[in-house]
Amino acid sequence: MTKLQLLYPLGLGLGGPFCFINFCRRGFQTIPLSGGASPAKMSMEFYSFGPYKIDPTEVFYTTPLSYAMVNLRPVVPGNVLVCPRREVKRFADLTVEETQDLWLTAQKIGGRLECFHKASSLTFTIQDGPKAGQTVPHVHIHILPRKDGDFERNDEIYDEIDVKENELKEKLNLDKERKDRSREEMCKEAEEYRSLFVLQS
Repeated sequence: MTKLQLLYPLGLGLGGPFCFINFCRRGFQTIPLSGGASPAKMSMEFYSFGPYKIDPTEVFYTTPLSYAMVNLRPVVPGNVLVCPRREVKRFADLTVEETQDLWLTAQKIGGRLECFHKASSLTFTIQDGPKAGQTVPHVHIHILPRKDGDFERNDEIYDEIDVKENELKEKLNLDKERKDRSREEMCKEAEEYRSLFVLQS
């Protein structure tokens, strides 16, 4: 039997208690996190992005080994990040299980977001190490839904990713104000994406 675990806030608001939802062929069941973990505790326990803590309301999909979050400064609509839960700096340092899970998660998310954004293609990219443009020392896959004419030359998207990564490094500095996208915008987007997996799994 195939199972999928998805972290999802119960209740109508974003502040409800969190649980795991187990999906299988016969339906789904909710399993509260042990000890009624608060979102603040979960962000420390589950969602580190290099040295940064990610608000769990910005995460829309999880597995035991990976998670997906919305992007603070997306290059195109639907540009999200898929990361290993364990803080791993370089791609070669992932275990076989983490590598498989990361790419299977990216594959699933990419397919849903391509459909959701009415795109016709996907770009998957990893910047592996600082000389490759990696600014946060935590492996992450960019998923970018692509449409006709989104860039004049296809390879311009990689230049734009480099620009956004550098801006992201500055914006993740906790002493600086986040100006481009508000937390509310990001939470709303994550909630929309979360619903794709709840309704279609």
